[in-house]
Amino acid sequence: MPSNSSLLGQIEHVVLLMLENRSFDHMLGFLYTAQGNVSPLGQPFEGLSGNESNPDGTGGATQVFKISATDAFPYFMPGADPGEGYLNTNSQLFGTTQEPSPIVPSSNNGFVTNFDYTLGWESKEKDAVIAGTTASDIMGMYTPELLPVLSGLAKGYAVCDYWYASAPTETLPNRAFVCCATSQGFLADSATKVYTAPSIFTALGKAGATWTVYGYDAPPLARGTISDITQAPESHFGEFSDFQQAVQNGSLANYVFLEPDWSAEGNSQHPNYDVSKGEQFLHDVYYALYGSSLWASTLLIVTYDEHGGCYDHVAPPENAVAPDSSTGQYGFNFQRFGLRVPTLLVSPLIQAGTVFRTAPETPFDHTSILATLEKRFSVPPLTKRDAAAPDVSGVLTLTEARTDDPLEGVTPPQSQAAPRLPTRPSHLQQVLADAAELLPLPDVKGAGYHHEQPPLRTGRSAVKYARKRFKDYARSRE
Repeated sequence: MPSNSSLLGQIEHVVLLMLENRSFDHMLGFLYTAQGNVSPLGQPFEGLSGNESNPDGTGGATQVFKISATDAFPYFMPGADPGEGYLNTNSQLFGTTQEPSPIVPSSNNGFVTNFDYTLGWESKEKDAVIAGTTASDIMGMYTPELLPVLSGLAKGYAVCDYWYASAPTETLPNRAFVCCATSQGFLADSATKVYTAPSIFTALGKAGATWTVYGYDAPPLARGTISDITQAPESHFGEFSDFQQAVQNGSLANYVFLEPDWSAEGNSQHPNYDVSKGEQFLHDVYYALYGSSLWASTLLIVTYDEHGGCYDHVAPPENAVAPDSSTGQYGFNFQRFGLRVPTLLVSPLIQAGTVFRTAPETPFDHTSILATLEKRFSVPPLTKRDAAAPDVSGVLTLTEARTDDPLEGVTPPQSQAAPRLPTRPSHLQQVLADAAELLPLPDVKGAGYHHEQPPLRTGRSAVKYARKRFKDYARSRE
């Protein structure tokens, strides 16, 4: 593929939107199936043929199928939260919670049986599983027609069909990788909620570049989970409306990290939340940038932190560079990537219909975002992982910015019906509240050295609590 890495110098703003827990096949596998998995530019695309299947544990097999708009709740598939984390991922890849030793390429044949196991215990939790959900639903895949915004941007700019989560596990470790190029050996969200490694945000600041982290309608989760920035000035943080205003008035930072709404009614696209709301969010992000004075100098990256237990047919490579010298949790060496996740690169300097890959020896993962920022703003790498990661500058091939709009006439979909979802705090809303609890405030209530978090029975109460804590923290520093 032709490249002109010097065009990276024309990019003044890198905007990252990281959504939640969906695999590549699940969201984009059928993108070019009707075209023989070849893009309009004649580039091969590692998508679905439609013949892929998984053993069902009873001697049969479940074939991938297209989610239909006529299904009861099409935008809430696969109907429950699939198994997450390192052990469940191993089960999905190898059929056992323990990775083989020595390691062998995975067969990716454990998705149906692992989802069946997950449904067994999730069905005992109130409103965790939509009625009628079965293990075979994990093989349901979205079509371009159901996801016109994500698919429209993928076809209208560039899609990366070999982009992997940084580690074969769940949310917080992978979000740590995109901020710090390491999870400090942790593989479980429960192992730690605060990462203390140096971050790309502080590194950019030292190099004279600006950065901002935006929550959607709450304080950003990253502020509390990445300790390197917790005490940064308030000007580095905001909510989505602040992002829109910064674009409008031309004050957008060099690097922007956007977070979704973490609630069960929100737009993160975490299973089994409403995917259509994520389509609307992506539409809003795109149109905040498109047509603005900053559009020609902006690179928008859309990705997902991890696969979230959703099916993908490609075995993750085992040639990742370990970020740290020590062995991590579960004895894992961090030399295996996570599964493929949907990743788009959006800029008027990108040719429509691009399928963007790098050399298979070192594929793209989340630290490729860091490598791109480091190359653009002359920042040294944070760990061995981002030092080895390929950057995405080669996707910029047009010396003159495009003026067309691939989403012209596209209307974001809306769910016609919604199942009953839990009202308790979502996992990440609780993480946000836990991070707020740890803020260094001179609290009166508590044991004299630690603030006591009140009972949080709903997602709204968790956000309200976190918002107040962060506001009190800001006032305490004035």
